[in-house]
Amino acid sequence: METNTARGDNEALTRLRGIGIVGEASLKMLLLILMGLVVLDIVIQGVCCIYAHRGAGASQAQQSPRVVLSGSGSTFIYPEMKVWITRFEKENPSISIIYNPTGSGTGQSQLLKEKVVDFACSDPPLSHEQYEKYKGQVLQMPVIIGAVAIVYKIPGYNGPLNLSAKVIAEIYLGKIKYWDDPEIARLNPGAKLPHAVIKVIHRSDASGTTEVFTFFLHKAAPSLWPASLVGKAIEWPVDSTGRGLGAKGNQGVAEYFKRLGSAIAYVELGYALENKFPIAAIRNAAGRFVKPSPETMQAAVASALRSGVLPDSPLADWSNALNAIVYAPGEKAYPIVSFSFMMTWARYPAPKAAALKKFIEYINTVGQSEIVEGYAPIPQGLREINLKALSIIKGG
Repeated sequence: METNTARGDNEALTRLRGIGIVGEASLKMLLLILMGLVVLDIVIQGVCCIYAHRGAGASQAQQSPRVVLSGSGSTFIYPEMKVWITRFEKENPSISIIYNPTGSGTGQSQLLKEKVVDFACSDPPLSHEQYEKYKGQVLQMPVIIGAVAIVYKIPGYNGPLNLSAKVIAEIYLGKIKYWDDPEIARLNPGAKLPHAVIKVIHRSDASGTTEVFTFFLHKAAPSLWPASLVGKAIEWPVDSTGRGLGAKGNQGVAEYFKRLGSAIAYVELGYALENKFPIAAIRNAAGRFVKPSPETMQAAVASALRSGVLPDSPLADWSNALNAIVYAPGEKAYPIVSFSFMMTWARYPAPKAAALKKFIEYINTVGQSEIVEGYAPIPQGLREINLKALSIIKGG
């Protein structure tokens, strides 16, 4: 049976022969060429459709790019921040967060002065003077509770150690040189402390941990530790004796401490626990010797909340928060406690504003149930204050 295609070919050949253009062989060749051109046209149209589809996909991708948030600052909060970022990014794959633990002072500078990061973390809040300068532009949110631990290494002694602000101040002033000093022995009756020189480790960088520690010394022993020795970076009197040693970051202090045979240092509690350093009990405002723990840290925060000093907005002045929480009254309160604050601007480009608000919401909801060892979650009242940031931060 003759097919439709064959009949069409024969009819075309007959018509072309009838008008005397070419012979039969040439006509068949011409038809093959024409059919090839038709097939080629179909292929080209298909390829164009594919690339048009890909172009549309690329255009959609350009409309929703991956958002990158950068932060820097406190080494105090760094162990917790790593956990928050890792878990948040798993739930929000279109957002990447980079946090560099540079120290609170550098973090504040990179956010406020250099403007090279999107947020900063700092253990002390902005001073009142800084607050006045950036009033209405910068938000501060206390996102976690931490403690500064006093760690010690005493040759031949593995027992507990009690210390007071007065004794710690005298060690860092260079006045107490040996572990068996009468001032230390008086706080530790029955302890067989050796006549060993104490190496005194402190931070060498601009540090929120240092500000919290030195503020405690001044508040608890003002006659020994003057206000001029309170800050993120100070001139340490003990350095003039040759027994003072500076290290960068909580990480650096921990590494330095490991290498010494007889030493004292102040370090964020999480680093002390991670490295299994012996931790001293510190005499609090009620006269009791207390070690840092989630319970004793929260007792200090509860006292601060009762004081009525803490504000009710991320845009408010938090400069008195450190005074309220450090050396707080209460028998169970650990005396060297601090919030770690997250600081942001009030306005960003729209994509960054949306991403940052998601991260803030995560930290103050799910994140407070994901607290690593050495920290304590903030109470519900503070979480609600922080969440006000979601309506304050604007994009565009």
